Amino acid sequence: MKAIVQVKYGSPEALELKEIDKPVIKDTQVLVRVHAAGVNPLDWHFVRGQPYIARLALGLPRPKNGVRGVDVAGHVEAVGKNVRQYQAGDEVFGACDGAFAEYAPAGGDMVVPKPANLTFDQAAAVPVAAVTALQALRDVGKLQSGQKVLINGAAGGVGTFAVQIAKSFGADVTAVCSTRNVELVRSIGADHVVDYTREDFTRSGSRYDVILDNAGSHSLGEYRRVLAADGTLIMNSGAALGTMAAGRMLSPFVRQKLRSFLAKLNREDLIVLCKLIEAGKLTSVIDRTYPLSQTPEAIGYVEAGHARGKVVITVRS
Repeated sequence: MKAIVQVKYGSPEALELKEIDKPVIKDTQVLVRVHAAGVNPLDWHFVRGQPYIARLALGLPRPKNGVRGVDVAGHVEAVGKNVRQYQAGDEVFGACDGAFAEYAPAGGDMVVPKPANLTFDQAAAVPVAAVTALQALRDVGKLQSGQKVLINGAAGGVGTFAVQIAKSFGADVTAVCSTRNVELVRSIGADHVVDYTREDFTRSGSRYDVILDNAGSHSLGEYRRVLAADGTLIMNSGAALGTMAAGRMLSPFVRQKLRSFLAKLNREDLIVLCKLIEAGKLTSVIDRTYPLSQTPEAIGYVEAGHARGKVVITVRS
C-alpha cells in the first residue's frame, strides 16, 4: 500500500510517499480503508519531535511508528476476531495509528459509524479538534446555557468546532479572529465577533464566564482581566507554554479557575459529536484538501498557523 513514511525527525519535507506492507490488525482492531485523513497541529509536532521530551514516547533516536496521522474516515476492510460491532464495508470515522496511508489499523472502540450527512472529508476533520472543543467546554469549563463564553482563535480547527458546540449548549458566544475570518465565524453561529487586528478584547470591559484560548496571544493577567470573578480560563495545549505554566502556579490562590488542558479521545465523545452532527448543530469547516502525495505540504500549511478550520488529506475520492 502507499503511505507517507517518516524515517527521522525534522521538517515536513522529511516525509516520503512509499510502498509499504498493509498493516496486520490485532484481535481488537479494525482495518480501515482510508478515504480521508485530518491534519492536526500534533502531526507537525510529531514530525519535528517537539517538544523534545515527547521523543521518549515517540521513539529515540528516530520515530517508532513511521506513519503519522490520527484522524481517519473510511470503510472497514477487515475486523479482528474480538470486534463485534463492525463488519467489512461499514463506513466509520475516528482515531487510528497511521492515517496518512491507504489502510490504517484502529481500535474497534476508537471508531464510530459515519453520519450520513457528512462526507468522508468532513468526517475526517472531526475527531481530534471536535473532541478537544467538546471536552474543554463541557468538562473543564462546565459551560451552561446562558453563560458568556469567549473563544480566542475561533477560526482554527478547534475554534470552529468550539463556536458551534458552545451554541448547542445555549451559550452567548464571542469569537476572536482576524478580519478575513469574521464572516466565517458569524456563519457558524458566533453571536459577537472581535477582529483582533482592530480591537483588543482584553480591554473591552466585558466579562466572560468561560474563555477558551487556542491562540496563546495574551498574558495570563490580560485574560484574567476579562474573566468573571469565578470564571474559567481554559488554555488549550496549543496555547503559549509560559501562560499555561503561570496559570497552574497561580490557580490555587485565586477564585478564578485557570486550567491547562489536553484532550483524550474516546468512543463516547465521538458518539456525542455524531448526535450533534446528525441534528444539524455541528459540521466541519474545511480550508483545503490535499492528495496523499502532498501530505508534507499540508502539514507545513497547518504548521504555519493560518488554516481556516481543518486541512484534510483525501486518500480516495
